[in-house]
Amino acid sequence: MLSRRSVLAGSAALFTAPGRAEPRPLRFGVIADPQYADAPPNTAMGRYYAESLGKLAAAVEVLNAQDLRFVVTLGDVIDRDFASFDRILPIYRTLRHETRFVLGNHDFEVGAQDLDRVVGRLGMTGPYYDFAVLGLRFVVLDGNDVSLFAPPQGDPRWQLAQDRLARAKAADLPNAKPWNGSFGPAQVAWLERTLTAAQAAGERVVVLNHYPVLPENPHNQWDSGEVVALLARFPNVVAYFNGHNHAGNYGQAHGIHFVNFRGMVDTPDTSAFAVVEILTDRIDIRGYGREPSRSLPLRAV
Repeated sequence: MLSRRSVLAGSAALFTAPGRAEPRPLRFGVIADPQYADAPPNTAMGRYYAESLGKLAAAVEVLNAQDLRFVVTLGDVIDRDFASFDRILPIYRTLRHETRFVLGNHDFEVGAQDLDRVVGRLGMTGPYYDFAVLGLRFVVLDGNDVSLFAPPQGDPRWQLAQDRLARAKAADLPNAKPWNGSFGPAQVAWLERTLTAAQAAGERVVVLNHYPVLPENPHNQWDSGEVVALLARFPNVVAYFNGHNHAGNYGQAHGIHFVNFRGMVDTPDTSAFAVVEILTDRIDIRGYGREPSRSLPLRAV
């Protein structure tokens, strides 16, 4: 198991504005892609599945020592097998903070008989939802909605996924991969309603999803262009956080920061997670282990 000292060793300092008084920020923890399984490592891909138990326990120790409103995992709690939840979820229960989950593609690498149990096993009321903290609206999305793995075969969303992937392959798109997904019409309508209500309430919005949508990357959702265009219509959307691409990434468009957090499962002994602080004029991300630190200015709303 990683020690607290080894986890802290890879972190970089926060960016701060010296001599300026700041309101108390909203602070929360971010974890991406623990991808636990009781399985040998895939060294070709750099996946050390079983080591995620120790990495997560060490991260929990660090996060429990801080004043946070919640900790969110941006998908892929497990790599495969429904029984994997039984090993890793007890570690999450040692967090003293509220715990939030986003669904990832590997969370559905379970038997067909267990597909409809994943949401409940993670304690989620639904695959996508929203919540507010200190005047900020967090919108949690489900990029597995229309995919080849989350809906059962025969579900209309599964057939729609076949069609969307075929069109993406015909267009030779870099994200035409069977392990990506997209939003269904009902979720898109819900997202638009939620963003409209947040704008009317004067709330800034942070979007949380498993899949990246910007910049262009093989890991992006099939409908990434449509998602970015929808978010661009709402100036109160300030950030989009995701996992899935374990190498991490960053992009900026329409005043929105698109931050791809690095995967915890990668490397045998180095972790990756973060603490995010949101202030009136910026977002500060303090990265631990392989996760870089960033300071991202916020536009006025």
